[in-house]
Amino acid sequence: MQTTVKLYMRQRCHLCEEAKSLLEKLQHQWDFEITEVDIDQDDVLIEKYGITIPVIEIKGEEVAAGIIHKNSIIEAFSRKNVGFIS
Repeated sequence: MQTTVKLYMRQRCHLCEEAKSLLEKLQHQWDFEITEVDIDQDDVLIEKYGITIPVIEIKGEEVAAGIIHKNSIIEAFSRKNVGFIS
């Protein structure tokens, strides 16, 4: 079963675009789908995340926020048993 990676973001956010681009590149090696969640569509999410975005969530755990580093995401994929494509 393919893992869903949630990307909490907002429009016109350069860090969010960078995080999305990184995730898209990692899809060549890891078996997951990206679900984008625009926090500006939900007052609760705006209150929760505010300026902390982007936030990446895997299997219910927030694994990275703000400036997203490739190595930390790969480490989270390994911890969360996201399938690796050989």
